[in-house]
Amino acid sequence: MLRFSTTIISFFCIFSLYPCTSAIVSGELTRDGRPMMWKHRDTGTEHNFITRVEPHDTLMGYIALFNGGDSLLTEAWTGLNDAGFAIMNTASYNLMPDTCKLADREGELMKLALERCRTLSDFEQLLESHPKPMGVQTNFGVIDCNGEAAYYETDDHTFRRFLLADEPSGILFRANYSTCGEEGCGYGYIREKNARQQLAEAIAAKEITPEMFTEKLSCNFYHSLLGHDYTESDEQWLIDQDFIPRRSSAASIVIEGRKPGEPVEAITMWTVLGYPPVSHVVPATINNIPVELQPTEDGMRARACNEAIARKQEVFPLSYGNGSHYIYLPAVKKFASDQRRQSRESYAERRIQRDSKI
Repeated sequence: MLRFSTTIISFFCIFSLYPCTSAIVSGELTRDGRPMMWKHRDTGTEHNFITRVEPHDTLMGYIALFNGGDSLLTEAWTGLNDAGFAIMNTASYNLMPDTCKLADREGELMKLALERCRTLSDFEQLLESHPKPMGVQTNFGVIDCNGEAAYYETDDHTFRRFLLADEPSGILFRANYSTCGEEGCGYGYIREKNARQQLAEAIAAKEITPEMFTEKLSCNFYHSLLGHDYTESDEQWLIDQDFIPRRSSAASIVIEGRKPGEPVEAITMWTVLGYPPVSHVVPATINNIPVELQPTEDGMRARACNEAIARKQEVFPLSYGNGSHYIYLPAVKKFASDQRRQSRESYAERRIQRDSKI
């Protein structure tokens, strides 16, 4: 009976496994000299939107990614506040939870951080003072108002900080395991290697750009274990396994920071809503969120996300048996050219606008 109960508890604890992939990059490695952080989001909530929460009382205003239908704006899943503090996360599955009774509170904690934090120190104080157990098993990624950056591998009671400044390569990656967790457990080892290998040349040349995340890593079907990029393959069908983009992928966001002396308005949240291979980037800033990213349609849903989800249905057209695990590659190619064109235009227009105001 005990063995049966343990099995049932374990099943429900891992049932909501959603494999995000992320990175934090030093400005020393980027073409523009701006630090950046990237989150490729996988989730059971297919719809997302971006909106601004205005400051009130002693709390700061911020913009963030929210789940579709979250009319009360209770959980922020990536965001930037008026002080220039930015935060994201990836779920970790090798930090042993103390309890399953309190879980999946990462979005609530990130909302608190956006309301209250300016620096890494502020965030650490929040983690230390937050009621325990916190209900989180995650890797939080942070860039603060001073440009300092770190990952925080965090469980119900404790956290461990990994400063970007201490990393000789200038870049940190996290998927769905923590380096201080149980070795060999968790998920995302192959996806992390996919990202590392695809960025290797740009890292060596110190030429990383946001496009490399939103238009390449989040959109192509490179598989490091198999040593092949299936993006332009003649094959019709791919098995949806260990690529960075997955059926559960719902957004790709790069928060590109500011150089010293620049205003918070210079920070850009490059946002891809919906399934990234058939969607395109739309830039948002602390005071300007394009209407297609906002929850303007029924059910607190964004137009850009709705349109991408409609295209995604052609990429995963099979509904019988295990059909949902198969990618129809011709459908990706059908939409890719136009979506990448729209992304290029968005990048060019935003950079002209940003640079003209600095």
